[in-house]
Amino acid sequence: MSKGTEGATPGFLVWRLSMKWRVAVDRAVAPLGLTHAQYSLVASLYGMQRAGERPSQRRLADHTGLEPLYVSKLARALETAGLLERTRDPRDPRAVQLALTEEGRDVTRRAIDVVQGLLRQLLDPLGGLGSPRTEAFMRDLTTLLDAPLDPLDPFREHETEQS
Repeated sequence: MSKGTEGATPGFLVWRLSMKWRVAVDRAVAPLGLTHAQYSLVASLYGMQRAGERPSQRRLADHTGLEPLYVSKLARALETAGLLERTRDPRDPRAVQLALTEEGRDVTRRAIDVVQGLLRQLLDPLGGLGSPRTEAFMRDLTTLLDAPLDPLDPFREHETEQS
């Protein structure tokens, strides 16, 4: 453990890793005119489009874990930059569908390559992307992401265990 993390709580370590990743991605995709949040949006949209989906802003918000209002703000900025198109869903006039433009797909492919390089660096201490340690790490992360959290009742689970 590094000096700055001795005695740290798991929550602090998750936060530090998240911040380290966000800052690294921000710096890496800045030359492409993107922020980390914009990258998360366009990379997710790229993958969804490749799977044949033309998601709504709401669907993309659910997929990325970003707030719908924030996705709307990011999408407007990316539309202004010429990287994506926002159109009304013909089945639901309240919904806005998103699609990458040709330029958006090009920028996104380059950004994905850059971020994949960062990911290889990050996972190298665990043995690399396909290593057993990385696979176990991913299972643990998935378990934590799937665990329900109720910020309005943080002591509920603890009280149940003591009953």
